Amino acid sequence: MIKQLIECVPNISEGRDAAKIKAITDVVETVEGVKLLDVDPGKATNRTVITFVGEPNKVIEAAFLLIKKASELIDMSKHSGEHPRFGATDVCPLVPISGISMEETAKYAHQLAKRVGEELQIPVYCYENAATEEKRRNLANCRAGEYEGLKDKLINPEWKPDYGPAAFTDKVKTTGATAISARDFLIAYNVNLNTTSTRRANAIAFDIREAGRIKTDEKGKNILDENGEPIRIPGKLKAVKGIGWFIEEYGIAQISYNLTNISITPMHIAFDESDKAATARGLRVTGSELIGLIPLQAMLDAADFYLTKQERSLGCSESEKIKIAIKSLGLDELKPFNPREKIIEYVLEDANKQKKLIDLTLSSFADETAAESMAPGGGSISAYVGTLGVALGTMVANLSGHKKEWDHRWKEFSDWAIKGQQYKNKLLLLVDEDTNAFNKIIDGFRMPKDTDEQKKLRAEAIEEATKYATQVPFTVMETAYQSMEVMQAMLKDGMQTSLSDSAVGILCAKAAVTGAYFNVKINAKDIKDRAFADDILKRGEAIYQKTIAIEQATIDLVNSKM
Repeated sequence: MIKQLIECVPNISEGRDAAKIKAITDVVETVEGVKLLDVDPGKATNRTVITFVGEPNKVIEAAFLLIKKASELIDMSKHSGEHPRFGATDVCPLVPISGISMEETAKYAHQLAKRVGEELQIPVYCYENAATEEKRRNLANCRAGEYEGLKDKLINPEWKPDYGPAAFTDKVKTTGATAISARDFLIAYNVNLNTTSTRRANAIAFDIREAGRIKTDEKGKNILDENGEPIRIPGKLKAVKGIGWFIEEYGIAQISYNLTNISITPMHIAFDESDKAATARGLRVTGSELIGLIPLQAMLDAADFYLTKQERSLGCSESEKIKIAIKSLGLDELKPFNPREKIIEYVLEDANKQKKLIDLTLSSFADETAAESMAPGGGSISAYVGTLGVALGTMVANLSGHKKEWDHRWKEFSDWAIKGQQYKNKLLLLVDEDTNAFNKIIDGFRMPKDTDEQKKLRAEAIEEATKYATQVPFTVMETAYQSMEVMQAMLKDGMQTSLSDSAVGILCAKAAVTGAYFNVKINAKDIKDRAFADDILKRGEAIYQKTIAIEQATIDLVNSKM
């Protein structure tokens, strides 16, 4: 079963006092199983975006403790900042990450909201997917009037809080209110302009954001519909909220966006369209700023967008794509952008870091292989040799796409390079997985065998581990064989000056298939389920024979051209 994970992204109304921010974020780390991923303070906004992740009940506990601590340390009656706000913990959204639906997440949001309202006596409004009525879905509606208008809002029957006191008590005077939600992954994203004018920044925000702007007549008066409501001119992009502001810290105006559904409007589209709108108004976008964390795929999509515009190969490495996204979006204009701290998958990966073979240097990998232990062995080496083989094929595809007279063929070679990267990444994972599979067998043999039941469980564990240790090298065989299509295509249609590189890639893939096949055979002989063993051996032999034929055809081709 997939572990349920939710992300919590509370925004507190303090961005200047480092000691207060630390005291508030420290309480998150007191809850075992919750990982604090990011703390992103802003001086001009006087606001800090905090991100943590974990299993639902633990995240709810951490969120409650954070809201409690913030209510003790932040006095809203003395707060000022550029960002709209109405509470010490202004918003506290919950975001489903894995193994949990939005509906379930909304229930957790209400569980948290109820506890905050009842135990802390803080007014709580539930918004987005946790909203109790349609008009409360929009955070801007819930927060309208901000802290300064809260006294009147709380006694308005239409805006009675979902939980907590409907009165501006002495405590509420300092804590303000809190908005709690269940929502999709939201990106807080600021676009930098070469102006100090908030009015001009707002004009661009109105051009772009979904809500657009209110329609006016030639005298600047609002045009109303038959119900007396202002008529709006929609903005260009869906699922985008935005305002303009001046950031004294940097001496520039920014357009501050909330991208509420990045599958509808991704970050790079918001940036690109803002750039067009700024240019049309005589301004220029100079870069951008990401607040909080971002999914890896959003960065890769941005890189692909700009690579496609340049008619360059999309088959470059993940790390290279991250660099392209950072530079294309100007994410490092105002301060350094560290992918290991800003991309959610990288932060989680580093938090749960385990020693991996593929993270070793070349010399360390060789030393580890040569050491007095049985793993890594031939299976891991076969997977790595296959990785090197398809990496060569991918290199030729990328080089071919850069050939001047083949500019019109850039997408053809880009597609091959993308395939090569996919094979390469799969084989890299199998380097460590082969060692993991071997360790499963060892773990099986270490199980107790004192009773008949223990002997039965031990035998079952060893059988399953041996099957897995046969399936992994078979997958190496299959993947390395399939990867040969990249090298074959480059031998036929790629740069002929790189013929030997493509051929070496074929030879590496053949070595990977052969080495992995040896592992399949040696492990399959110990499997008690002979139908399983015979089937995998039969399929392995077929792949092996086809690989030999490709190797010989490659050797013949190279010899005929050299």
